[in-house]
Amino acid sequence: MSLPSGHQAGGPAGQPADELPDVAPRLRELRRRRGLTLEAAAQRAGLSPAHLSRLETGNRQPSLPMLLALARAYGTTVSDLLGESAPERDAIIRGGEMGPAEADGWTYRQAGGRARAMQALRLRVPYGSQGDLVRVHPGEEWLYVLEGWLRLGLGDTVHELEPGDSAHFDSLTPHRIAAATHGGAELLFVHTLLQSPDPHAHPHA
Repeated sequence: MSLPSGHQAGGPAGQPADELPDVAPRLRELRRRRGLTLEAAAQRAGLSPAHLSRLETGNRQPSLPMLLALARAYGTTVSDLLGESAPERDAIIRGGEMGPAEADGWTYRQAGGRARAMQALRLRVPYGSQGDLVRVHPGEEWLYVLEGWLRLGLGDTVHELEPGDSAHFDSLTPHRIAAATHGGAELLFVHTLLQSPDPHAHPHA
């Protein structure tokens, strides 16, 4: 779920990312390990270079959709960005072992293994969150509403999803999501990752 260039998240400029203290250095380390310039990495993730620089210095706190975009750009997972440890190839994920994490109002629990071609998350989306952000990127996404109502925009069509409804779509279709109920919405979310990006490949918009 990549974000449009220039999107700002978290608190005022200059406010440290207190809730995610390890993200800034890990973002910088991963970018350099991939051999990407700040400009190339920002373009891959759909951010402005200035905004990515603020994330790497800890002056901005990334939202969960932004973490997903950066994870996809670097061919890794949100868990890896956050420095969370988990068995690389364990087929079983115990609910009690994966505590919730929060980013810019979004709450998520890891629901799948690391180092896989797909990432599975259990998300709680706050009311109205991200409703105006349109995302376009390679891959596929699948979601299943567990609780609350979700508003999903696909192209020019807006769908209202209730508990039990699901959606599976090509991520190149412009899309946006928002919780339509004041208590927020909870969903299962699966998306494909771009594995081991070639630093010399054409960046993704």
